Amino acid sequence: MLKPRLIEEKMLILLRQGKISKWFSGIGQEAISVGVTMAMRKDEYILPMHRNLGVFTTREIPLYRLFSQWQGKANGFTKGRDRSFHFGTQDYKIVGMISHLGPQLGVADGIALASKLKNLNQVTAVFTGEGGTSEGDFHEALNVASVWQLPVMFCVENNGYGLSTPTREQYNCEHIADRGLGYGMESHIIDGNNAIEVYTKVSEIADSIRENPRPVLLEFKTFRMRGHEEASGTKYVPQDLMDAWAKKDPVENFQAFLRDANILSEREEVAIKEAIVHEINEHLQKAFDEEIISPIESVELNDVYKPFDYQNFEVNSKTEELRLIDAISQSLKQSMEQHEDLVIMGQDIAEYGGVFKITDGFVDQFGTERVRNTPICESAIVEAGMGLSIAGMKAVVEMQFADFVSSGFNPIVNYLAKSHYRWNQHADVVVRMPCGAGVAAGPFHSQTNEAWFTKTPGLKVIYPAFPYDAKGLLATAVNDPNPVLFFEHKALYRSIRQEVPVDYYTLPFGKASVLREGESVTIISYGAAVHWALETLNANVDIQADLIDLRSLQPLDTETIYESVRKTGRVIILQEDSLFGGIASDISAQIMENCFEDLDAPVKRVASMETPIPFINQLEEQYLAKGKFENALKELLAY
Repeated sequence: MLKPRLIEEKMLILLRQGKISKWFSGIGQEAISVGVTMAMRKDEYILPMHRNLGVFTTREIPLYRLFSQWQGKANGFTKGRDRSFHFGTQDYKIVGMISHLGPQLGVADGIALASKLKNLNQVTAVFTGEGGTSEGDFHEALNVASVWQLPVMFCVENNGYGLSTPTREQYNCEHIADRGLGYGMESHIIDGNNAIEVYTKVSEIADSIRENPRPVLLEFKTFRMRGHEEASGTKYVPQDLMDAWAKKDPVENFQAFLRDANILSEREEVAIKEAIVHEINEHLQKAFDEEIISPIESVELNDVYKPFDYQNFEVNSKTEELRLIDAISQSLKQSMEQHEDLVIMGQDIAEYGGVFKITDGFVDQFGTERVRNTPICESAIVEAGMGLSIAGMKAVVEMQFADFVSSGFNPIVNYLAKSHYRWNQHADVVVRMPCGAGVAAGPFHSQTNEAWFTKTPGLKVIYPAFPYDAKGLLATAVNDPNPVLFFEHKALYRSIRQEVPVDYYTLPFGKASVLREGESVTIISYGAAVHWALETLNANVDIQADLIDLRSLQPLDTETIYESVRKTGRVIILQEDSLFGGIASDISAQIMENCFEDLDAPVKRVASMETPIPFINQLEEQYLAKGKFENALKELLAY
């Protein structure tokens, strides 16, 4: 406990000197970080917060690496891309937080699930503050952990204030531990300032969880002796409260206990302090002497995604006619056979087979451990997929409808997408997205929301229009260690058929398909809109067009697009999504920037109306871009 305390005191001096940019103090809470970490085995994961320096020091991370991290140097853990404790390290089995606080709770579920599936008899410990328990992620994570009986210790550091908001304005129950009852979960209240109580109780609980896997909610009563971060101060805290808790200082009280018990002499205490101070100064100097990071654009861009060595599995000659839905189901099944560490998660996907019956019969072959029904909590399930990836497994998460991904948006765009760039941890998660209009499903079951994700670096976005493409691309998505959003158009599920190879095969990302070739115009599209374009060309056989089915939106095959545009000189981009902010806009801009001198007419975009998607057929037909495309194409050709 003394080491993180002395480091913090030094950091506060450096902060005032402008040598570090920010500091979140854990002074007064060291007994929790140190006690919990000492109760854990070194091969068990801990997910700390920004007041848990004692986790990092107890796991014996070299101090110069921590100092480099806080100064944005290369010897840190994020290459200067993030600060303080926003990092993880597989070497020390630590998974750091993000500023949104809640997602790490669900990630802990995923790590614990992997431990349970592998029969490792391990515990996962995850920290949050009392303020963080107000987030939906907290409740989702506890619910999932309880339903699945996952070996997680949810460690809540109740330190009195969320920034300046006192606990009475955060929750309206006497103890956070009382919430365990609502989740059917064992809970304990622990004096977070008593080092012996923390260590002994957590050790007992951890041993018990290893023998009998289950989640346990731990509320540590403690206090934050400094501001939320140093700039915020503590003026909002009554002085008598500060004085009362100062008397409960875990470091000073434990020192006094050791002296009274004749375990620690004054000479030993001085020697310990001198050794720590020497270590701090030596490692600080090493961090100060380290060169500042020199920005290299290619390095930054190359670290957004984990390198993926695409392995081509050849298409065989034996085929069968499959609907789009059958091709997706077959691809999933064959991927489950290829990867024994692959887990599929989603609402109603097990015995029921999913609302579209894509996983019908999977339980019979793979069991309910790998084909998992989930509670209705999209955020926690995406996070659990991330946890499985951290623990070396693969996950496919099914959104029952793509519209519902908004409930899991935060972990996708802020956790999955940024993890490899931040601390070199890939997110081996595929999120399946049944999407699209044309089935009279209304505003909440019809969106094609790919543009929410194509603009987020770190995500890959795939959107096939045909059974052949869907089967091969989904297999690649599972193989790819990066997060993939895989869009499946509901209206195509049972309406489109195609001869598809029977055996397992893959198709590369970032390669468009040229469905028709002509000299007059380039038509660019994807998803259901590809079929609208085909219908138009079939009805107007005199129009000689290149028809490009993008298939992959991120990465995007700009080479095929530019080659066609330079040949035809005219471009029309057709998308089902509404116009403003859609992917057609970016493709149009790229064409204007790279092929302007080859164009004989302005780039034309055709998209659906700027309204939510209506329910009744006649309104939905008016909404969709399908009815506008033919006239727009002819106008472009006549320009």
